[in-house]
Amino acid sequence: MKIKMSKDELMIGIQTVQNVVSVKTTLPILSNILVETVKNDQLKLNSTDLDLGISCGIAVDVLEEGAITIPAKRFSDIVREMPSGDIVISTKKNNQIDIEGNRCRFKLIGLPKDEFPKFPEFKDKEVITLDQEVLKEMIRMTSFAVSHEESRYVLNGILFEIADDSLSLVASDGRRLAKITKKLDSPIKKEAAVIIPLKAIQEINRNLKDEGELSLVVSTNQALFDINGVLIATRIIEGEYPNYNQVIPKPIQQKVRITTQDILDAVKRAHLLSTPDFQAVKLEVFKDKMVVSKITPEIGESREEIAIEYGGPELMVGVNPQFLLDVLKNINELTIEFELLGADKQLVMRLKDYIYVAMPMRL
Repeated sequence: MKIKMSKDELMIGIQTVQNVVSVKTTLPILSNILVETVKNDQLKLNSTDLDLGISCGIAVDVLEEGAITIPAKRFSDIVREMPSGDIVISTKKNNQIDIEGNRCRFKLIGLPKDEFPKFPEFKDKEVITLDQEVLKEMIRMTSFAVSHEESRYVLNGILFEIADDSLSLVASDGRRLAKITKKLDSPIKKEAAVIIPLKAIQEINRNLKDEGELSLVVSTNQALFDINGVLIATRIIEGEYPNYNQVIPKPIQQKVRITTQDILDAVKRAHLLSTPDFQAVKLEVFKDKMVVSKITPEIGESREEIAIEYGGPELMVGVNPQFLLDVLKNINELTIEFELLGADKQLVMRLKDYIYVAMPMRL
């Protein structure tokens, strides 16, 4: 193999795929990036940790076809420090790789392509198309609610529910739940429900732009996202997602209407006094005001009043301040409506296509 390309283009390709590379692995090949020439003067870069794989292509001058796997970190570090301009990469005997730039040359030892896991194929599967900006928003409004407890593995990802002409993303850690639903451009023939692991979600989100479309293909145990030619294939989390509809209360008439920034700032200030043993912030609701307060023994206390619109009975609830901050900082609405059902009931926020439920905390 012998190829020529610009340093900048090569660096972009390496950065696209290298996050998946395993740092600690018993299989040395998984610490490498597969570099392979394809038709039309394209170079394909692949990386995988066996659960998640990423592939992207960059334009190169193919002087001689071939393929090799190159140690990812060394490759990235070398290319980053190379002088600006074109780089020529060629392979020699015994898996030796020459990397040549302006007045600079490196030699590395790689591994043959044959040992590298093959990128999964998704033939004859229905393709779902949606705007990148839409999926980016959906991930932003749900990913913070994903569980990080390994014992609850089915909650370690986001549930993608595809039915008729809509896509819903659901995330929960057992103490809160976030769900967002968007319309698809065209109805799908076959319904699907898959749990995408958080690591894959993070890579997908990293590659999403504010414009353009992406394609999604779902199979029995894998899913493929095609984002501007960057292919992200991930194993799905096996298991049945809990029936989340059971924890979503029916809407109530008497809602607390409040300025989003006001409640965000008040909770942020009250959270300054939180400790691992004393997390809860108290929300007290009256006719025209909400009192946000926090008492932490041996630390101190805070109290703040916020103007609200409310016509229901006075009530009080304890909440985890981080649960409120996570959602409020992602909401673009100037005002938000809370549904407060009582001291031992869930706190609920509903927007046009979004719902967030947080369990109460003891005060």
